Amino acid sequence: MSQTTLTPALTDTTVIENVTAPTTPLALLTSTPSTPISTTPGCSAFNTSTCEPCAPGFQYDNTMLCTCCTEPGLCLFPGACLQCPVGSYQPLVGQQQCLPCARGFYTFTGSPLCHACPLGSFNNITGADSCISCSPSFASLQSSTSCSPCSLGTFCSSGCSKCQTCPAGQEALQNGATDCTPCRPGMHKPARQTMCQICNSGSYQIHWGQDQCEICPENHYCPSPDVNPIQCPSDAFCPQGSLAPGYCMETFFRKAGDTCELAPVTIALLVVGGGALLFIILMLLRRRRDTDGELSVARAPLLRKERPQGRYYGIPCDAEPVYAGW
Repeated sequence: MSQTTLTPALTDTTVIENVTAPTTPLALLTSTPSTPISTTPGCSAFNTSTCEPCAPGFQYDNTMLCTCCTEPGLCLFPGACLQCPVGSYQPLVGQQQCLPCARGFYTFTGSPLCHACPLGSFNNITGADSCISCSPSFASLQSSTSCSPCSLGTFCSSGCSKCQTCPAGQEALQNGATDCTPCRPGMHKPARQTMCQICNSGSYQIHWGQDQCEICPENHYCPSPDVNPIQCPSDAFCPQGSLAPGYCMETFFRKAGDTCELAPVTIALLVVGGGALLFIILMLLRRRRDTDGELSVARAPLLRKERPQGRYYGIPCDAEPVYAGW
């Protein structure tokens, strides 16, 4: 914002011959008998036709001999206009008093306008001639009446318009921080985040202030994100990103390269168990066959026995039954 301070116009004044000028700066003025004059009491016969208003940033001085002017705020010479004091302003001409600046604004002597407090400063009183810088860890916008503390994950060294987010690998652990601290081992923070995060399972980070974690390499396992990867045991599996080693089922399986295979004892048990199971199945089948043969022999006489011909109730014995009734 800019301003223009206008210099009050200098005007010629006139006194009548044989009139004694007052013992003020007015006594230095020249005399022109042909100029109109005023005879109002207290005017000291000053010319009122050349009165001009005070410029912006000035106010009328009631203590000067200017009562002959037709309107308040008009003056005969520069001394009748006073500059607005610090903390006040006047944007108009010919005014009798200046206006105080509002909160969040300030001004200096003779200003026709007030200036907004810059970024990182504030002012909470009216009629101020300056602004106060925000304390470290506080920030403010333009024309602010107070400063706000920085939130978690942000910081401000001094006079900030906006609290800044901590850079990658660093964080602010409390409100109103003036600087950031690096992330601890086992943690990381990308630039887009505000707080450090623990590394994911199967990852590790052993340095301070890092923005990412490393994945646990193959043939190693990482039980904690803040320690170096541990070598995988010879009888275990540790693929990339392992949290702990993996083992084959003891006794029955063993490691073979990248897979598990049957142990010799497991193969022997399977052979023995399979043979025994097959023997049992064969025995059951044979026993069932023998049982079926015995039943066939026992049923043969019954099937061959002839029934005597006869009639019961007038119906042959081998006649088909007839159902009548219920």
